[in-house]
Amino acid sequence: MEPELLNTLALSRAQFALNISFHILFPSITIALAWLLFYFKLRFQLSGHPVWMRIYRFWVKLFALTFALGVVTGITMSFQFGTNWPGFMETVGNIAGPLLGYEVLTAFFLEATFLGIMLFGIHRVPAWLHTLATLLVAVGTSLSAFWIIALNSWMQTPAGFVMENGVAMPVDWWAIIFNPSMPYRLSHVMLASGLTACFFVAGISAYRLRKGDAKQAPRKALRVALLAAALIAPLQAFVGDLHGLNTFEHQPQKIAAMEGVWHTENGAPLLLFAWPDETRQANHFPVAIPKLASLILTHDPNGEIRGLNEFEHTPPVKPVFFGFRIMVGLGLLMILMAWAGVWLTRKGRGMPGWYSGALVAMTFSGWVATLAGWYVTEIGRQPWLVTGVLKTADAVTTLPAGNVSFSFTVYALVYAGLLVAYLHTVFYMARKSVAVEEYETQPLALQGASV
Repeated sequence: MEPELLNTLALSRAQFALNISFHILFPSITIALAWLLFYFKLRFQLSGHPVWMRIYRFWVKLFALTFALGVVTGITMSFQFGTNWPGFMETVGNIAGPLLGYEVLTAFFLEATFLGIMLFGIHRVPAWLHTLATLLVAVGTSLSAFWIIALNSWMQTPAGFVMENGVAMPVDWWAIIFNPSMPYRLSHVMLASGLTACFFVAGISAYRLRKGDAKQAPRKALRVALLAAALIAPLQAFVGDLHGLNTFEHQPQKIAAMEGVWHTENGAPLLLFAWPDETRQANHFPVAIPKLASLILTHDPNGEIRGLNEFEHTPPVKPVFFGFRIMVGLGLLMILMAWAGVWLTRKGRGMPGWYSGALVAMTFSGWVATLAGWYVTEIGRQPWLVTGVLKTADAVTTLPAGNVSFSFTVYALVYAGLLVAYLHTVFYMARKSVAVEEYETQPLALQGASV
């Protein structure tokens, strides 16, 4: 490939990585936060206790802010299929196009229709209809994840198609949608969103408490988030193990990169840390548990794991290797923090200052874990854009590298500004909620439910 096209390829990959990394931050919160909002609204509907409505009204504002940024960044991301990756739609558009269309028809329209009722109809429609609208928005966010993950999983483990004149033609939509990795990947992503939203709610609630908010709302929201995280985190570890076994079966080269296995071996150790050296095909400074990788992946301590040396096409090792360990490390930390939080806040007890500070620090920990896992998934299938069907280099645009460099710079500057503005607004809204006006709290106080 000519140097100019190589530069275009690298810049296009970097630009798409930037776009999807920034975009995924917001759905990773809103998918599960919508379900938490439904829970808060349902609790109010069933109990009539106004504290649940206070919780709902605070978090629905942050949901709207986050949802808006997710929509905007999703639109810009889709443009790049035409500008940076024309070969993608030319080759697999007969499959990718309908799946993206189903996402718009079944998910986005559902969200758009009922989001207005959810945000502005609380005093304009019957209570049951507003609760239903909240539920349907939550369903819409999950449907959106379903279709996007179906497409992404098909790109990882394609099925249900035939190639005709270099173009993928669908023959079995059931096999396309529910391809071999889709159930595992969807479950993993949904649970990751659950953890991301739970620590988002817990972190902001802890921030409010540290700022002197003595009302019930942040305490109850914090407790709900910690309980949910305590249930989701170990389940995520279990699903993640199943997903790893599925990847071991269908993408063994990705597993080899994740585990740092350069040469096929029996009884492979689990590397807690190492510095992979792709030139020498070796790991420096290894800290390992003997035979544990083989035991986890094959259920046999002497089981065989194929090394990278056996594959014609292999992904870059370092980002896959370290991304996997960042994801798992944060997952284990989330389990410890959630379980500790449930214990520390039992029976209405207050949190120690060190723990609330740690929760604030972990407000966006789900973002880091999600991005690390996403990089493992996406970089781990390289050099393929669609495994075994279309290489990344064969789908890239022929535009000059300078054009891509300009758009990449613009995206980076805009996204940096949006991220700073988003974080500032989130914490500003949290601080503002601490000093609620007397006329807002007094009616609830008269009912014995100051929030």
